[in-house]
Parts: sequence; structure tokens; C-alpha cells
Amino acid sequence: MNEVDELVQAARAGLAHLADPVKAPAMRRYMKSEMDFRGVPKPERSRLARRVFGEHPLPDRESFVAAVRELWRDAAFREERYLAIDLTGHRAYARWQDHTLIPLYEEMIVSGAWWDYVDEIAIRRVGPLLRTDRERVTPVVRRWARDADRWRRRTAVICQVGARDNTDTGLLTSVIEANEGDGDFFLRKGIGWALRDYARTAPDWVRAFVETHPALSPLSVREALKHLGS
Repeated sequence: MNEVDELVQAARAGLAHLADPVKAPAMRRYMKSEMDFRGVPKPERSRLARRVFGEHPLPDRESFVAAVRELWRDAAFREERYLAIDLTGHRAYARWQDHTLIPLYEEMIVSGAWWDYVDEIAIRRVGPLLRTDRERVTPVVRRWARDADRWRRRTAVICQVGARDNTDTGLLTSVIEANEGDGDFFLRKGIGWALRDYARTAPDWVRAFVETHPALSPLSVREALKHLGS
């Protein structure tokens, strides 16, 4: 058995050991998930991830990507996909975080197709890659902003959440303008979230943006101005 199989089997066995069949149905209903849950809350899953990832180190980038994909693609329970996302953010593999992982994250965004997966990947994986390699990643984000897939578009809108002074306002403007007239709830909410977050850094910029973009939905405007007293 190789390192990838050992990690994946240990992760799945750990989830099975922690499974709570009483909690699982409620978690599935809350997330409106077609995939079953094991019923493992996030704190317990995080402790499991630290233990399993520490006990089963992966020797190279190829095995790292393979382990993520196996946990993700072959998941029978939603927590397995959460562990795949956790693995992508494990500190031992930070050195492999570069633009070459964009296809992996894109696959997870499109096939995951729900906010609990997409938001974590958008903000904590794609966003940092954007800030460290704008030349390569910015064109990807611009393309996603006009894609037919709502989750690529949501990723483009929210990937700069938390960037603060490192926010590319030109890019933020572009991706919002590409989606401001869309009636999709997740896009309208995402636009409001992106603007509300940046309002903590540049409140006047956000006020001016809202004033000059009348096509923004009422939901987006409410969210954007939520903490600005307007």
C-alpha cells in the first residue's frame, strides 16, 4: 500500500470511528446534501485531520494531488470531501500552493457545486493564489466571472474576501459588473459579501461603488452597506 492509500484509508476509518448516526441526518438536511453525512462535527474532524495528516506524510506534489483527488472523487460521505479540502490547506504542503493547483480547485468547485465547499476553496485557496501570482491567476478569475457555471462565478466574486489592502479593486469591479444583473441568489449574496468585507478597509470606496452601480440587487446593496450605517 502506498502513502496515498494509507492516508485515504486512515481518513475514512477515522470518520467511521467518529460517526454519529443521530447527528448525520440533521447535518444532511441543513446542508441540503444529496451525499450522506457521517455525522462528524467540524472540531472533531479537524482533530482527525491533524492526526491523520501528521501520521501519513505525503512525499511529493503528485501524491498530494492524488490523495486530494481520491478523497474528493471517491467520497461516499460529505466529510470525506471536507477532509480533501482540509488536506489542500495543510501547512506541510504550503510550498506546493501555486497556480498549477488551479485545475484541481476548479474541479472541486464545479463538482462540489454548493456553498460549503466553494466558499472555503474560493477564499482560502484561490484567493491566496491570486494575491501571490496575479499575472497567471487574474485572467482565470476574469474568465470564471463570465462562465456559465454559477459556482465559478461566485468564486470569482468572493475570492478576494479577506484581502483587505491587497484587494485588486479593478478586478473586484470587473467580476461584480459581470454579475450584478444576475438574479441568482448565491451571486447576489456573494456580491454583497465581497463588498461588505472590503468596506472594512475602504468604506468610502464601497459607498461610491454602490451609488454608481444601480443594477446591483437590493440584497447585494443591503449586504454591502450592512455595517456602514446606510
